[in-house]
Amino acid sequence: MTQPADLPPRPIRSFVLRAGRMGPGQQRALDELGPRFVLPYRPEALDFAATFGRQAPVVLEIGFGMGDATAQIAAALPGTDFIGIEVHAPGVGALLKRIGELQLTNLRLVQHDAVDVLQHMLPPGSLAGVHIYFPDPWHKKRHHKRRLIQPDFVQQLASRLAPGGYLHCATDWQPYAEQMLQVLGAEARLRNTAAGYAERPAWRPQTKFETRGLKLGHGVWDLLFTRSS
Repeated sequence: MTQPADLPPRPIRSFVLRAGRMGPGQQRALDELGPRFVLPYRPEALDFAATFGRQAPVVLEIGFGMGDATAQIAAALPGTDFIGIEVHAPGVGALLKRIGELQLTNLRLVQHDAVDVLQHMLPPGSLAGVHIYFPDPWHKKRHHKRRLIQPDFVQQLASRLAPGGYLHCATDWQPYAEQMLQVLGAEARLRNTAAGYAERPAWRPQTKFETRGLKLGHGVWDLLFTRSS
């Protein structure tokens, strides 16, 4: 009989799976569009050309939430292919609904832990960019270990970027912004494009939540790093 001490350590996850309610439109989109646009998690490298039916730059988004900004970016950049990762089913359904409404062909989704997807499905040096917008800041000090932006994860991200590829993060929690700046700045393969925090790039839409926060005087911090050759 296996003793508890012999079990492998439980991985620290940056998310908690919550039981979210699927709306009828989201469920219909999941049923009808999921087979085409949701990629099953498999521990093997994706063939981007086969996945999208063309050769094009590929940008990864981690934690797209309900996916409105993701859909806007994909619609504005039809020459770029996007892979969005999200663990919550209502968000996947919501973005699939937007894919159908906007008739997007350059977007695919993976409903799985980003750490596994990054490690097993995305080849080294294959990504033109990575977007991580408003990840859970895990406010309490004892939960900081759950934050997604940690040295090991950033090292893995840097390895998946092609030379010249970019990593764009945004947060509305200043202590997390400070940690991001420190961790990203310590990764030897990444170079900050700004002297500290960056201006919001044109490709990142300003969300309704963000607009409301800015009106209330809340800050938003963007960080934009590129991979050196």
